Amino acid sequence: MTSGTALTSGSGAEVTDGRRLKGERRRRAIVDAALRVVAREGVGAVSHRNVAREAGVPPASIAYYFDGIDDLLVASLLDGCEALVEQITAVREEVTDNTQWPRAIAELLVRMITEQRERTIGEYELYLLAARRPALRPAARRWLDLIRGNINDGDDGGDPVISAFIAGMDGLLIQALIADEPPSVDDLEPVLRFLMHPYDYLGVPSSPA
Repeated sequence: MTSGTALTSGSGAEVTDGRRLKGERRRRAIVDAALRVVAREGVGAVSHRNVAREAGVPPASIAYYFDGIDDLLVASLLDGCEALVEQITAVREEVTDNTQWPRAIAELLVRMITEQRERTIGEYELYLLAARRPALRPAARRWLDLIRGNINDGDDGGDPVISAFIAGMDGLLIQALIADEPPSVDDLEPVLRFLMHPYDYLGVPSSPA
């Protein structure tokens, strides 16, 4: 009796976990599909039907997982935030000396504008849409907060310094996305070195009189 009860309980847990995993995969597929639609056709093309077709799921699935289109766009923007933080964390684990940071970030940006170009375009469209849609603004600000918290582990970086660095990264990515030829790591490294170590780059003391 005891072993039979345990078996039933374990089987039920496996079924529940399986359904939850399937649900998470479907939700992820919908979010990724929304980003692809935004990147390819613009935010105006995001609809239940278009996203469902892109994700290969029934249109009713969109309404099941998200309260509305704005809710889906917020989820897509937050997903982009988490993905960027994961990439920055991976870079941080590889860097062993502060002088390596400019090239490491340059390599990350080049990946974002070449290998991940479609996703990067979609994320920036959503980021800018927050200026028009208040519902997206908390998610857009979350993007900035997450990045701030992952630069130097949130330490040793004054707010103006971090703000300048984030603004510089945004500018470099946007310029690269509209360029006929994307910049190389060698193109971006000196710019990032200036943003991250301006006094060293200019050859002046770190504490000028």
